[in-house]
Amino acid sequence: MIVITGCRGQLGTELTRLLGDRALGVDLPEVDITDADALKKWFETLDSVEAIVNCAAYTAVDRAETEPEAAGKVNHLGPENLARLGVPMIHISTDYVFDGHGCSPYGESAATNPVSVYGRTKLAGEQSVLSLAETAVVIRTAWLYSPFGKNFVRTITHLGKERAQLRVVCDQVGTPTNARDLAGAVAAILPRLKPGMKGIYHYTNEGVCSWYDFALEILRLQNISCPVVPCSSEEYKTAAKRPFYSVLDKSKIKREFGLTIPHWGQSLAQSLLDEQWRR
Repeated sequence: MIVITGCRGQLGTELTRLLGDRALGVDLPEVDITDADALKKWFETLDSVEAIVNCAAYTAVDRAETEPEAAGKVNHLGPENLARLGVPMIHISTDYVFDGHGCSPYGESAATNPVSVYGRTKLAGEQSVLSLAETAVVIRTAWLYSPFGKNFVRTITHLGKERAQLRVVCDQVGTPTNARDLAGAVAAILPRLKPGMKGIYHYTNEGVCSWYDFALEILRLQNISCPVVPCSSEEYKTAAKRPFYSVLDKSKIKREFGLTIPHWGQSLAQSLLDEQWRR
């Protein structure tokens, strides 16, 4: 049995659906990963747990600036508690561990320097997992979307139908990631976890774009005619700083696990055919 924490989030939902009967999906309020004692007692009731995939996260990037304790509990303490359970683990992290001052894709060994509370708490979480779990794989991803939950694709689609014009930043560059593709990668890695194995891997879809480019393609694929005006991050102020450049180098995960990763545009077009978007 594979335990999936944060099973009601974007990736958790996709992974639970993909693994089917092999998965036990859990989330709040049934299981609170930030409560070490309650988590341990609940875990002791389970039989034959092969691995844990931690998809739980505090992802309200701007709100985290004023709620650092809440973000730290979920993004740092929660993974730490899971790592202490003594079970092989896959932990999902983020491109926000980088400051975004680079201009070439970040490899797994690149220096981290998060510029937000969210990024700092996620970095602390992955460090705890790697130091405490006997067997652990950390997968950093970026710009995640799916038909489930809140994300940029759903927001742009909704606003594009309502507003006469949209303004979207054009100076933040990265790669969108279809949660279903990432779920497939996680499922492929799970049976290849070996005792004592530890490592960080990067996974997004292929290609590079700005949020502006991403918005244009979201609207084009759905025949929504709302104009999109590019603007700078300076013009579009947010509480938390974002990396200007956070493209991730995926060479390692493709080489070691033999993964083929689709381009973000192809994956977006395929995803938008899913009827779940219209629910």
